[in-house]
Amino acid sequence: MPVIQVDGQEYEVEAGKNLLEACLSLGLDLPYFCWHPAMGSIGACRQCAVVQYLNAEDERGRIVMGCMTPVTDGAIFSLSGDKARGFRQAIVESLMLNHPHDCPVCAEGGECHLQDMTVMVGHRDRHYRGRKNTHRNQYLGPLINHEMNRCITCYRCTRYYRDYAGGTDLAALASRDHVYFGRHSDGVLQSEFAGNLLEVCPTGVFTDKSLVHNYTRKWDLQSAPSVCVGCAMGCNTLPGERYGKIKRVHNRFNAEVNGYFLCDRGRFGAGFVHDERRLQYPGLRNNDGRYDAINHHEALQYMDRACAPGKVAGIGSPRASVEANFLLRTLVGEENFAPGFSDAEQPLVELVLRLQQDSRALVPDITTIESADAVLILGEDLTNTAPRIALALRQSVRNKAYEMAAELRLETWQDGAIRNLAQDQRSPLYIAAVADTPLDDVATNRISLAPDDIARLGNAIAANIAGQPNADLEQPLQEQVEMITTALAGAQRPLVLSGTGCGSTAVLAAAGQVADALCGNGVPAMLCLAVPEANSLGQALLTGCDAPGLAQLQQRAASGEFDTLVVLENDLYRRGSSAQIDQLLGAFQQVLVLDGLDNQTTSSATLALPAASFAESNGTLISLEGRAQHHYPVFQPHAERRPSWTWLLACMKEMQREEVRSLHHFDDITRACAATIPALAGITAAAPDHHFRNAGVRIPRQTHRYSGRTAMRADISVHEPRQPVDEESPLAFSMEGLNRDQPGALLPYVWAPGWNSNQSLHKFQAEVGGPLKGGTAGARLLQSGIGAGPGTFTAPAPFKAEPGRWQLVPRQRIFGSDELSALSPGLAELVQPGFIEICAADAQLLGVTEGDGLVVTKGITKGATEGVTTGVDNTLATLEARINDSMAVGCAGFSVGLAGVQNLRPLAPVSLRRAEGWQRRSPELIGSDRDAGPGGTHV
Repeated sequence: MPVIQVDGQEYEVEAGKNLLEACLSLGLDLPYFCWHPAMGSIGACRQCAVVQYLNAEDERGRIVMGCMTPVTDGAIFSLSGDKARGFRQAIVESLMLNHPHDCPVCAEGGECHLQDMTVMVGHRDRHYRGRKNTHRNQYLGPLINHEMNRCITCYRCTRYYRDYAGGTDLAALASRDHVYFGRHSDGVLQSEFAGNLLEVCPTGVFTDKSLVHNYTRKWDLQSAPSVCVGCAMGCNTLPGERYGKIKRVHNRFNAEVNGYFLCDRGRFGAGFVHDERRLQYPGLRNNDGRYDAINHHEALQYMDRACAPGKVAGIGSPRASVEANFLLRTLVGEENFAPGFSDAEQPLVELVLRLQQDSRALVPDITTIESADAVLILGEDLTNTAPRIALALRQSVRNKAYEMAAELRLETWQDGAIRNLAQDQRSPLYIAAVADTPLDDVATNRISLAPDDIARLGNAIAANIAGQPNADLEQPLQEQVEMITTALAGAQRPLVLSGTGCGSTAVLAAAGQVADALCGNGVPAMLCLAVPEANSLGQALLTGCDAPGLAQLQQRAASGEFDTLVVLENDLYRRGSSAQIDQLLGAFQQVLVLDGLDNQTTSSATLALPAASFAESNGTLISLEGRAQHHYPVFQPHAERRPSWTWLLACMKEMQREEVRSLHHFDDITRACAATIPALAGITAAAPDHHFRNAGVRIPRQTHRYSGRTAMRADISVHEPRQPVDEESPLAFSMEGLNRDQPGALLPYVWAPGWNSNQSLHKFQAEVGGPLKGGTAGARLLQSGIGAGPGTFTAPAPFKAEPGRWQLVPRQRIFGSDELSALSPGLAELVQPGFIEICAADAQLLGVTEGDGLVVTKGITKGATEGVTTGVDNTLATLEARINDSMAVGCAGFSVGLAGVQNLRPLAPVSLRRAEGWQRRSPELIGSDRDAGPGGTHV
């Protein structure tokens, strides 16, 4: 390792790093603006200037930029010399020429990197007395606020947005001191990862619009380590609360899960925690069909009476914690517990688990995905189902550029040079999907096929890799098979991805076959399979592959086996058609529902219990890679809300059940689950238990500068109540404690002396860009690469488009397909109406154009009767038509989770016809956030 000298002190540093990285990893304070650990160096801001000396005799030295200077053995630098300090002060002063002095009213104030660096360089006096340039701000959508006058032209925003995230509608415009960072015209930022601009920008140019309108300073926020519930990726988050409301969500660094970035669903999707549909009190249905509010004692007594006879079934939830599901399973019995998937989804998730357990391929984390040098995606639109993986894949295609750079001895942090070298050369990325995907712009090729044909393609690739070519494919597809086989077989780190997104077990099986064929040839392949919800894989691990489904429970209830049904945090009307769920619930005499939101299922309940959200409760969730992670309550639940595990534990204690006699704390439930379910034995390692103390004290949720605690409730009472005591975690609802040197799973916020912004993260890392000093949060439950192989699967028959008949294929949307995040105010504005997507040839056949209505019915047209019930309305939905030429012929894509699609099921055969009297939607003319007045619209 090279040894360098900084201000007379020798340090051993890692080879291949630049001086700025090395200094920050050593704990030395060197100011910077344009550099970012995930994006490398371009040397734009000139703020990290240091003096480098030729040798020990050189007394003058020369100024160099730390981020552009590689560390070499024997190099001599000075950070604190007058020349370097004066240069850095001059840079900050030049940045201040047009920067407004509005720190007291700036949304970034108190956590501003510019403030930190200005103090760090010692700049104090202004010498410029001229007029400042003033820019007009833009409307960038309902999520992000724009304040261009605060810009210091560090280029971080465009480097992230365009180069890293692949966005195209944000750019650096104009020149000189008039450079403008924005869109060519007002409008919503189109990238699904635009929210990361809030943390990438070192000043207050891009800020959280929901926070700006309901503002709280960083030091007044109460935070706790949490896990995003928007999808199954398990991204680590830091929700911040004040006055009992989530004010914002920041990224919580986890080197193996989400790194520095979140998707916009995860960042802005927590608004459902305060939705007006949240349940406050238990409700018991009376004889008039209305609900009477009761207290928790009465609710528990009713649960005792309803469950005591023992004829009880339970339906869990893939969005509820492992512990809550385990308790419900214990209450009703293993054979009477359904995991809560739809009947179409359950075999898909169970197959994902089997493939990951049996495969010889590695199940990758996010950094391993970024290292892949050849990628095949089968049937999954990852940007809309597992967005953080899609962002990682955008980095993986740059591995070709890094290989070219290595030949020229360019370090990976030399971002500008490497991009100039590679131009448009990328590592191979092949996509087989039912239609276009947002990753198409970086793909080597994207093929549109029906799900069965995607499976056939995958099986042919696997056979080709294994040396057993499949001659059944058409010539164009056979050529694709040859190209993909060559790319995967010639790679050092090939990656195969699929998931439940297209609703086909055959596609999942084909992905497993490809990965296993590569491993059979001695190639260290990776297999990544996406599942839909935050704890989908956890449910599969909990119940195994033989759990009853919803239809099976309904049949058993109809035969008199059950009287009572307990539903855990699951709106069943999203799991089946209205008729199917009505039939299911109607088969039980009593339906008890635990949920945080008033929905169609709670409205059908005999007793509805208000459940706490993820921000108000402890819980363990298991991500799509099999990583168990713990989330902690950010604040205590209001009114009669209780965590679901609390309700279930109290109910079982009321019933005097022997299984819970020794369970008193949340950690007791976790340990009981680990002891009972072999597949979940490792979940106790996900985080320390509630006994953990950091140097003898708890870890504070509130910062050391938390203010107003004595005044927050003064309008209610002048007497300050005692701070709540958290008996279930090592965290405290207080500013008292120690936020330093704790395990990575217990980091509630980042803040260090001199570093008030989120750039202070490097003070908590073992090295810049590396894992946290306290270790990576979570525990992997799946042992990758040790299976014997998934076995053989028979490829399906070729898909044939039939006249008058279409196959429904799912089309997920990052905003709207998820049940919870769609209720967040900002994201709700971006949720589209339900739609049916068909290709231009099918549209011409039906006589429809973009925006027309399409009626979706069972069966097929022209007199066919398959699936049609005579004398019954067979209409499934009436939706807006969208014309997409990339859609496979004979397939009709439907918007999963959006309004009007409840009765549509993946891969079902349907008929389509033009809707008569359809009212077209008015065009959206949003172009500005200027107030249009009462009742007005933004134009």
